Amino acid sequence: MTDNRSEPTRRRQLILILGGARGGKSSFAQSLAAHTSENVTLVATAQAGDEEMRRRIEEHRRSRPQSWRTIEEPLHPAAALRAAPPAGVVLLDCLTLLASNLLLQHEDSPAAAERAIDDEVADLLRVYAEGDATLIVVSNEVGLSVVPPYQLGRIYRDLLGRANQQIAAAADRVYWMLAGLPIEVKASGLAETWEP
Repeated sequence: MTDNRSEPTRRRQLILILGGARGGKSSFAQSLAAHTSENVTLVATAQAGDEEMRRRIEEHRRSRPQSWRTIEEPLHPAAALRAAPPAGVVLLDCLTLLASNLLLQHEDSPAAAERAIDDEVADLLRVYAEGDATLIVVSNEVGLSVVPPYQLGRIYRDLLGRANQQIAAAADRVYWMLAGLPIEVKASGLAETWEP
């Protein structure tokens, strides 16, 4: 039987999956990765800072195939990917926590946090450009709610929004998750003529 997911014949893509909390982003990303390649590397950026987060991390671990390679890297996933064996698909879950982790590393200097996040996003895009793997990035959209009442929250909203825009601009496809339903908002070639 022929495997239609053969690595040499497929074209790699950069895919961004956005949406609100608990909207089905990770489940959809995992399904997409599994249907794209059998050779998947998942890069997890979560840190177990409390019991609730430990439970969420464990839930995510149980939900993905055991055959997938997992790299747990909360601050520098691009460097970790450079050191990892080649994959057909790299799934970064998620940019939201990566931005939060980097911001908290530089919370006394918003400018340093912005540089750190910009540098990591640029490095991720370089790793993608240099490799052969499809890259699926999961991220939250945090700009649709009320303005955060505290400064660090406003800085975070702005920095993550900027990081999402950078990935979306480079992406071949962008999906918006709404109540577990993927809505394609950018397809290869579809939005290339639009300029802000």
